[in-house]
Amino acid sequence: MNPSPLTFTPFDDYSKALDAAAEQWGVEPGYWDIWGRYHETSPEVKRAILESLGVAAGSLEDLNRALEAELWRSWSRPLPPVLVAAEEEAPHRLPLRLPAACACAPATLRLELEDGEIRESSIPLDGIETSAAARLRGREFLEKPVPVPEAPLGYHRIRVSVAAPGQPLLEAFTRWIVAPSRAWLPEELRRGGKRAGLYISLYGLRSERNWGCGDFTDLERLARWVAGAIGGAFIALNPLHAIFNRQPFNTSPYLPNSVYYRNLIYLDVERIEDFQRSAWARRLRRRPAVEAEIRALNETPLVEYERVHRLKTAFLQLAFRRFLREEYRSDSERAARFRRYVEQEGELLDRFAVHAALSEWLHRRDPNVWVWPQWPEPYRDPGSDAVREFARRHWRRVLFHKYVQWQIDEQLAAVQQAARSCGVSIGLLHDLALATDRCGADLWAHRGLFVEGCRVGAPPDDFSPQGQDWAFPPPASRRHFEDAYERFRESIRKSCRHGGALRIDHAMRFFRLFWIPAGRSPAEGTYVRERHQDLLRILALESVRNRVIVVGEDLGTVAPYIREELARYGILGYRLFYFERDERGAWKPPAAYPAQALVASTTHDLPTLAGFWQGRDIEARRAAGVLPGEDAYRRALEARRRDKQQILDALHSLALLPEGFPRTAEALPELTGELHNAVIGFLASTPCMLFALNQEDLTKETEQQNLPGTTAEYPNWRRKMRYTLEELETSPEVADFARMFRNWLARTHRLPE
Repeated sequence: MNPSPLTFTPFDDYSKALDAAAEQWGVEPGYWDIWGRYHETSPEVKRAILESLGVAAGSLEDLNRALEAELWRSWSRPLPPVLVAAEEEAPHRLPLRLPAACACAPATLRLELEDGEIRESSIPLDGIETSAAARLRGREFLEKPVPVPEAPLGYHRIRVSVAAPGQPLLEAFTRWIVAPSRAWLPEELRRGGKRAGLYISLYGLRSERNWGCGDFTDLERLARWVAGAIGGAFIALNPLHAIFNRQPFNTSPYLPNSVYYRNLIYLDVERIEDFQRSAWARRLRRRPAVEAEIRALNETPLVEYERVHRLKTAFLQLAFRRFLREEYRSDSERAARFRRYVEQEGELLDRFAVHAALSEWLHRRDPNVWVWPQWPEPYRDPGSDAVREFARRHWRRVLFHKYVQWQIDEQLAAVQQAARSCGVSIGLLHDLALATDRCGADLWAHRGLFVEGCRVGAPPDDFSPQGQDWAFPPPASRRHFEDAYERFRESIRKSCRHGGALRIDHAMRFFRLFWIPAGRSPAEGTYVRERHQDLLRILALESVRNRVIVVGEDLGTVAPYIREELARYGILGYRLFYFERDERGAWKPPAAYPAQALVASTTHDLPTLAGFWQGRDIEARRAAGVLPGEDAYRRALEARRRDKQQILDALHSLALLPEGFPRTAEALPELTGELHNAVIGFLASTPCMLFALNQEDLTKETEQQNLPGTTAEYPNWRRKMRYTLEELETSPEVADFARMFRNWLARTHRLPE
């Protein structure tokens, strides 16, 4: 029995046509906020978002034309640009759409596996039932579910050709991605095991040897301490993405210049072989002025990004000159390794390096030019003749930036290997930021992957009653789909390289993002859907291939189905001590936490445990002017008093505090040792697979890394840790903290067997 053909009937009402177009392009009709109120998307916002997507929506006629063209586009194309199949759903079927005149002709399917193997099959289409039909523009189309030969996990290609008598040869091509049903987990976690680790901000590591910020050698040393003193299985890091390193506006690791490449300030320059072999670089390093600058940067309480970047860049250039002069064109093993790295990275690295070189060159010519939207017009297009000529003439400078990324890759690989070797079984837990700086390399190099005319943000909630405007453009989902998610795949792959786990900032990105049209406030925005099933399957595939645990940061306004889907794909949730409360606002007991999750004491955007208890975050917001008025200040203090009392009540009810310990929060102006111990014990006692303790919460520091809503008003992303690495290894106070932490890990079975 043939299905009834789908046809297009024009709308006679603008409002209905607008709603249909919004549904077609993923604009949600409204959303529920965290207080249970429904916000309907206004017609004006629907129209603005559609127009930002290139859909003409100014009149009924425009909308009808757009909807009909979209339907025609779907049916006149034999295959979609990519199909992402779940391995467990085999046997797989390909939704082949073709003119009715070709529906009974023989077809040939050619499956080109990722490894180069070819599998061909002949398919008599007349033996396959029609699953759908359409009649558009006077033509008949049928959909046939064509069987696909079995294929392993991976990225493959399919070509289909249909030769019908009297018809032109029909040929179609699609990318065929076969993915696992779940992300990877190590056997010990699959069996119900639990592990713990330390959350750090790499830039904040202090040591007697570094050049003003933590580097990869510091990270190796920390890994040895974590293994020996704590018994930790991982070290969780801030995103290591490349940023501009300009204070105060370009220091956030969550607003990267590029998500594909990393920040050179984390390199240990003196560890680079070319530095060690350069007599000139070593002599310059010993000069009194250089020694004084390194000492000054090392002793500052805050990271001085621009000075660190300038100093390291100068010595990296000397190392590169030695490499270029003595090894680059040789047949040495290092030169071959570098050439392989550059070849494997391809256009992605090339555009990043060209952007970096262009940015430096144009800024030297005019110090008022800082970002690519200020560049002369010919240089704003990465494919222009002017850019190609620049890259040809300045090839050494472009190559320098490729060399820097190669060195980062090599040092980070060494850290992961060293961490695993010394007993940190998972190793590094990396972090993939959601945002991309709208003036950064990724926007310049891949502008078509972003939507102009809207920004991403968040709806109003307890944390931000007015909503949040994150001021970066949303992804162009259709372009990603047309490109078979190639850049999405690369962002995952590169972020988890040389690590054992990956945290995804704002995991709701896979399902929907909150779009704010230009000229409107966050309260006027709405959600736009993503192809979440495709994205989660690719994420699972990259996780399995790279043997990386995936943690999805699912905080804020999260629809229940999102957490259910993340769990179904084996992605760990993210649970924070401050947020896990019941409907009455009381703290949930440890047993109420899910097993498939990472539990953490706090985040970079929230107060430390000691800071929370002393209200340091409230005082910081007041001093920065982001807490409006004295009434708001008093309300915040009163809410904090209630929260502290509820925490105290919860800890007493679980017998985590000693007999006779005070029962009123007023009696405890600071985080005492017993209270500190009890909170760590509370978190360790949850069934969550992973427990991450912030470094500041191990050592009872009071100041948080980032104060949302501020830039120059607060030293965001600059705070160094309280203790140097040398002090971690020798301080009796630190030894007490580490012993307390390790004891809880032993009691809750989180130590390696």
